[in-house]
Formats: sequence, C-alpha cells, structure tokens
Amino acid sequence: MQPLLNTIQKNMNELEHENELFPVFIKLNNFRVLLIGAGNVGLEKLTAIINNSPKTSVTIVSELISNEIEQFVKDFPRIIVKQKSFEAADLQNIDIVFVATNNPILNQEIRQLAQEINLLVNVADKPELCDFYLGSIVKKGNLKIAISTNGKSPTIAKRLKQVLNEGLPSEIDVTLENMSALRETLNGDFSSKVKRLNQITESLIISKKSFLERNIKWFIWFSIVFFLTACSITLWNTEPVFQSFLTHINPLFYWFLVAGFVFAMVDGAIGMSYGVTSASFSIAMGLPPASASMAIHVSEVLSNGIAGWMHYKMKNINWKLFKILIIPAILGAIFGAFLLSSLQQYSVYLKPIVSIYTLILGFMILMKSFRLKIKRDHKKIKNIGFLGFVGGFIDAAFGGGWGSIVLSSLIAGGRHPLFSLGTVKISRFFIAILSSLTFFTMLGGSYWEAVLGLVIGSALAAPIAAKVSNKFSVKTIMIAVGCIVMLVSLRSIVLFILKII
Repeated sequence: MQPLLNTIQKNMNELEHENELFPVFIKLNNFRVLLIGAGNVGLEKLTAIINNSPKTSVTIVSELISNEIEQFVKDFPRIIVKQKSFEAADLQNIDIVFVATNNPILNQEIRQLAQEINLLVNVADKPELCDFYLGSIVKKGNLKIAISTNGKSPTIAKRLKQVLNEGLPSEIDVTLENMSALRETLNGDFSSKVKRLNQITESLIISKKSFLERNIKWFIWFSIVFFLTACSITLWNTEPVFQSFLTHINPLFYWFLVAGFVFAMVDGAIGMSYGVTSASFSIAMGLPPASASMAIHVSEVLSNGIAGWMHYKMKNINWKLFKILIIPAILGAIFGAFLLSSLQQYSVYLKPIVSIYTLILGFMILMKSFRLKIKRDHKKIKNIGFLGFVGGFIDAAFGGGWGSIVLSSLIAGGRHPLFSLGTVKISRFFIAILSSLTFFTMLGGSYWEAVLGLVIGSALAAPIAAKVSNKFSVKTIMIAVGCIVMLVSLRSIVLFILKII
C-alpha cells in the first residue's frame, strides 16, 4: 500500500508543473448542448461536436447565423437554430455550454451564469474561462485519440493530429474488431488474458521499415555520386567546349545566376514554380527547350536531395504513396527528356508550345493566389501511377510542372498536404537525377552558362530562402510569379508569330 501512496504523491508533485487535465470520453449523445455564436468559430465548434457525436441534440443561439451553418444544419434534424440575443433562460434544460462569440463581456457573463447552475462551459480562445477543452481528435473507425496541450499550443495539437492521422493505417479498425472477437474466445484469469493479448499486439509497436525506408540516405548519396560521375564523363568528352566556357565566361551566365537565385527564393516561399519560372525565362533568353529543361533539372538535383532528406528526417513521407508514384514518374521523366532531346532540331517550333504551356501554368498560379485554401475531396485520388507518369513526362518535356500537377492533384484528391509535399519532394530528386542523365546522354555538354548559373544561383539562395521569403505574403509572391510568367510566355509567343509573319 505504501509504494502506491508514494507513487500518487510523486505524481501530484509532478502535476504541479504539468498538464492537470483529466482525460475523459463523454457520451455526448446523452446530453443537451447549447452553442452560443454562429460565426466561423461557432461553425468550428459545431463541426467538432457533430463529427464525433452525430446524434447530439444541439441548440444554437445567435443574433447572426452564417450561411455555412445554415447549410450545415439542414442535414441534422437534432440541431435547433434560434436567431436571437442570448438570455439567461437559454441555459435552462441544458447540460453543456459552448461559447463562440467575439464579445468578451458577454462571454464572461455566460460563464458566471453557467457556474451558478453548475453547467460545464467551454469558451473559445479563453482557456481561463473553460471548464474543459476540445482537443484535436484522431479518428480511425472505433479508435479515437484525443490530444491536449493544456491550452498552450493548439498548433502543436493539430500537428500531432496530422502525424497520427497519416501514420495510423485505416485497417486498424479491422484489427480492433478482430481483437474484440478474440478476447471473447480467451479462457483463464485476467492476467493470462492480458498476457496473451500483449503477445498478439506486440507487432503493432515494432517498427517494420521497408528496405527502401532503412536505406534511403544511401540511395540519395549513391544517386548524387553516380550523377556527378556521369557529369564528369560528359565534361571529359566535351572538354574543349567546357574549357572555352571557363576561359571566356558568357555574360549570359550572370543573368542565369541572378535568375536561379530569385527563382529559388520564390520556390522557397510557395513550394512550387521553380520549374515554370526557369523554363519561361530560359526560353525567353534564347535557349532551346531541351537545353532549358536540362539546365533546370541539373540545378534541382542537389536542392531536392536536401529537401527530400529533411522531409525524411521529419517523417513527412508517405512511403506507400512514394512506392506507387516513383517508378511511373521516373519512366515518364525519361521518356519526356528523350522525346524533347530527339526533337531538338525542331526547337524553333517547340518554343511556342512550351511558352503556351508556361502561360497556362502562370495563369493557374495567378488563380491559386486568390483562393489559397484548397478544398479537399473526401475521396482520395486513385490513379497515382498514371498521375506520376504524366507529371514526370510533362516536367521533363516542358521544363517544369511536377509540383504544380502532382502535388496539387494529390491534395485536391484528398491526400494530406504535409505528407504529399514530403513525398513529392523526395520523388522529385530521383526524377531530376534521371532526367538530367537522359539530357546529358542525348545532348552532351551545352549551354554551360545557363546550367551553372542556375545551379550556383539556386544553391546560394537555398540557405536564406526561408528567412527572406517570410518577409512577403504568399499571396503577393504568387501574384507576382503568375504575372511575370504570363508576360514572359506571351513575349515568346508574340515573337514567334512576328517571325512567321
């Protein structure tokens, strides 16, 4: 008995400086809930309640009712909406109160009235007025996990929710059903049952990483060494051309140096557009499409290798998605690079096609700047392999678009944004490697001023891109990028038309 008392005393001492909240799961369907306030915060509270307990009886009291809530309640007959000012009588026949108004005086008044009649109250964004908090909820069938940071950081709670949502397989609900059935068949005392169930569930806590997951860093380093070796062989075979470049640096090098720096800064701010901005700039500067795409992909090898490694360290990669995506993407990239290099002699006709493509992407970037919040479909995109092939092909054949096409499609199709980004980034590294090798094989060493300018410029920008880009809003940068890409692309198209005329 004494060891138990010592343990309790120790826990009490620790709780003085830690989270003292007592976790509990409430059968909210058995309670009468009052929600005061029907704006954006009220919608957030209502959504949390109904998502977890769809049969809960909720009464909403508010002078103003948002259109979103009006649409939401149409599917739930147990929700009653009263468009009026709050009165003390509204607390009668209520068990739990949620307050979501932007009036601090009213919030304090409701809190005091609820305390007088012993009602539990949650006041949005006011931890000191709350009897309980709404934690971030992870739900997988019968499994439900609530996360609390003691009101210190909702952002951390949401981040943990993202990790658990992606990390826990949806099949875990099947496991729970099977374990429930198995428990009914076990004989013996409680101790023997627990021991048997522990043996069965032991595999759930043993990390079973695939061969690729265990050795990804070696894949990255081997790929970089292999790539550098192949480039060295190419340089050796084209030594006079390269020596000429080193002894007589073309001023074009400095233009691409600055351009690579600026484009990498922009990419660091919005996570996309490096390919499309570089492609439109390269075409405008007179590079053939194949050489422009080669320069872009060579410059992306190191940056994407580092980005992929960082996402791996932060566990932001969905390996199942990666395995489905990577092979078709590489095949598409190699095919795109081969096709573009084979048509190099027709570059005068390819330039306007690429310019039209970048014009469309510029327009898409501009449109996204005005609707940054992407609505996610509940149905996840299924044709991942085909999406990877198309994305890899277009990226190599037109100089960019992997992020714009694949990442946007994954997020819009219901994939988690954070894990989609990590998976797309590390996939991009291997695509850049194989595309660059294909271009080198087909074209040899050419336009070194563009290649090295983009490589050095983007490398210089990488360490400071995040810090500097935070000085500007994402929307402002996206508008600027969209306008610049469209103007440069239009210029190339107009020049081509004038040549024909």
